[in-house]
Amino acid sequence: MKKIIFIILGLFTFHLANTQELEILVQDALENSPTIQQFELKYNIAKEKVNEVNILPNTEIGLGYFVSEPETRTGAQKAKISVKQMLPWFGSITARESYINSLADASYEDIAIAKRKLMLSVSQSYYNLYEIKAKQAVFIENRKLLKTYETLALTSIEIGNASVVDVLKLQMRQNELEQFEKVLIQEYLAEQAKFNKLLNRDKAITVEVKELILPEENGFVNSKDLQLHPELTKYDKLYRSIEQSELLNQKESAPNIGFGLDYISVAERPDINFSDNGKDIVMPMVSVSIPIFNKKYKSRTKQNALMQQEIKAQKQDRINTLETILEKAINERISARISYDTQVKNIEQAKNAEEVLLKNYETSTINFTDVLDIQELQLKFMINKIKAVQQYYIQTTIINYLTN
Repeated sequence: MKKIIFIILGLFTFHLANTQELEILVQDALENSPTIQQFELKYNIAKEKVNEVNILPNTEIGLGYFVSEPETRTGAQKAKISVKQMLPWFGSITARESYINSLADASYEDIAIAKRKLMLSVSQSYYNLYEIKAKQAVFIENRKLLKTYETLALTSIEIGNASVVDVLKLQMRQNELEQFEKVLIQEYLAEQAKFNKLLNRDKAITVEVKELILPEENGFVNSKDLQLHPELTKYDKLYRSIEQSELLNQKESAPNIGFGLDYISVAERPDINFSDNGKDIVMPMVSVSIPIFNKKYKSRTKQNALMQQEIKAQKQDRINTLETILEKAINERISARISYDTQVKNIEQAKNAEEVLLKNYETSTINFTDVLDIQELQLKFMINKIKAVQQYYIQTTIINYLTN
């Protein structure tokens, strides 16, 4: 399992600058998660049930005392002791063990599913933190830029090429960006608390995120790997557990054999003397328990067949759902890359427009309304670029969750 975890960890993280830190955080989450511990304990309980079923029926011991002593040729019977042990049909205990083990194997898949989901949640929360942090940096940078424009506007007022309204517009825009910054701080604290709780640690621990860069290639996605997902292999194991249940049912419908021994204490006859006088009685016994009225076992057979059909239907339904999720994630990751490329071009063009405006300032013809328009466009494109990066990684974590 540890080997599998490290393989998946490598698939959930994508760049050398970011991989090591996120790997460590995900590993901490896996080691400390109470959810994972809960599923591991359930699995251990399921495994322990093997010892519960690996037993014979209770040994029956009976003790009787003859209140009215029956007389026999060798003397009066005083007391009787009986011991009886029933034995299930050959292979019944092994069938029980196989059935319980098959249930435990299905339960083990819950651990794999829970670990994958936790890794997915940790990774996605990390990328949400990246998005918020990157937006904060953009707002701070844009506010500084507006402050520079404000200085230019004040200078332009002195020479009569700008009005006080231009300065007020720039200041209001700065106030608006400052508001966004404060809101993002609260969003970051909330997401940071969520992230820390996924790692089962104090919510106030500071989480540092690094810059993310899109890889050059999207990577090949083999949809056939979806068939190996633990959510689907669990259905296979549940199907096999029902097969084992039916084998057990067939064994339980067979006769049970019992072996026993009766011991009867006999008193000596005082009025006669012979060799067997007072000889105790020992009687070995063999019994057979035959399920003549076996509708119960026939009903179980029908139930098992129906449950197998149900599991097949459930698995196919889940396959359809996961395939839909996978296709959506692939397409949205492609869309994220397209959006990213578009934003890069737009940002470059917005910078060119900004340079033109600044050059116009040298001729005292700067239009601060145009400045605000360009600044808003720049901000929009940079936010969209950050969102595209975040979405690219979010969708990649979903793809890796499903196919690796």
